[in-house]
Amino acid sequence: MTDDRHISQEDLALHAMQALSLDESPAIGLHLAGCDACRAELAELSGDLALLAMSVEQHPVPEGARQRFLDRIAADGVVTQARAGAPVVSTERGRLAKRPGAWLAWTAAAALLLFAIGLGIRVRSLNEQLNETSELLAAQAVENRHAEQLLDLMTTPGAQHVLLTAGKTPPAPSARALYAASRGTLILEASNLKPLPEGKTYELWVIPANGSAPIPAGLFQPDAAGSASVVLPKIPEGVPAKAFGVTVEKGEGSATPTAPIILSGTVAGE
Repeated sequence: MTDDRHISQEDLALHAMQALSLDESPAIGLHLAGCDACRAELAELSGDLALLAMSVEQHPVPEGARQRFLDRIAADGVVTQARAGAPVVSTERGRLAKRPGAWLAWTAAAALLLFAIGLGIRVRSLNEQLNETSELLAAQAVENRHAEQLLDLMTTPGAQHVLLTAGKTPPAPSARALYAASRGTLILEASNLKPLPEGKTYELWVIPANGSAPIPAGLFQPDAAGSASVVLPKIPEGVPAKAFGVTVEKGEGSATPTAPIILSGTVAGE
């Protein structure tokens, strides 16, 4: 442009941030092509914006944030005196030059918005770490409870110690059971067990003293030395035992014992 009119600092700042509409940009570009003062002002604003951008961690701006930013600028528009007494180039929104330094408030608001986004991402990351820690603590609590049950069974007064033996053929398989009926806790340690064919497993049974059906108390396989154990199987509480037995069952176990019973033991006093 060849007259003495200039572009407001507000429009120059928006132009530097590429925030003007498609209708406004041509008028600004045409004026800048012929106005040294406005080009110099734009260069200064662009440099300040670049320094501000380098000082803020970059994150994607949420959808709609740019439009809310522009609407706020339009709502806060006030008329101030143009630089050096010169008139201001009007745009579609009819904005006039703002007081010097007003654009800094807008760019600071944009920087605060980006900072808030970064803070939100950090908070979400900390929440995820807190959830992982809570899960680890819950798993540790389960393990601690398991250990407490084992210790409680081994120190319970009146817990039944039973030796399970096989027939008379040496070396005879054997097993020892430790059972607390009131708590429904049981440990079995077996030795000299023969290896089983594929698809077969050993199963432990609690024979109730009241004559009810045997209660399955866990599946197990011996190691290479013939040793095996059953530790704290899920069985009902408060079931006094008359005896214990071990049978060979299908791999998935059975609801009732399959003859023959290869290991058995009677509770003392029964």
